[in-house]
Amino acid sequence: MFERIARELKKHAPFTALGALSGTAIMAMIAFGDVPSGVSHDVFYILHPMHVVLSALATTAMYVKYRKARFWTAVLIGWTGSIGIATLSDAIIPYLSGGMLGVPMEFHVPFVEKWWINLLALAGVAIGYWRHTTTIPHFGHTLLSTWASLFYFTGFGVADWIPLLPVLFVFLFLAVWIPCCTSDIVYPLMFVRTKERLPLEEDKAYP
Repeated sequence: MFERIARELKKHAPFTALGALSGTAIMAMIAFGDVPSGVSHDVFYILHPMHVVLSALATTAMYVKYRKARFWTAVLIGWTGSIGIATLSDAIIPYLSGGMLGVPMEFHVPFVEKWWINLLALAGVAIGYWRHTTTIPHFGHTLLSTWASLFYFTGFGVADWIPLLPVLFVFLFLAVWIPCCTSDIVYPLMFVRTKERLPLEEDKAYP
């Protein structure tokens, strides 16, 4: 199990680094362009739901990739893995990170405030169950997670972001690497026992 998780984490590490780098660049453009916080707020509620869809897709696909599961079991794992961890990544970690940096932050729970986000999670679960695609969804999930996190910073916090960019890179990297890789890889594989593993090709490049 641990070897399998380590292999998946290593394979997806470049996506995490690219996501954090792109997020830092976008944050710099927002700061230099003096983009109003209202714009960041609206963009967050576009990117976060998209993140939830791809997270649900990737989490479910990873689970059924290694185990032939009933649909309702996949729904439970895909929904909790996407809603719970996407909220942690996009809202809770930025909120706590802002507090650590001394930035006044508003606290929001997106899937409670916008109930339809739960429906998008279920749609992602359905797609992931019938199409076992993990590479592209995780790549998109990583980028969307980073961008949603940074727009949470600028949408719900007020600060001079330019001097904070090096530290924000670290926070964005952690916000992606820990929660997103946990959601897409570690969490679904926790429910798979070695003897239940499906005989799939390990190095197959999914479209």
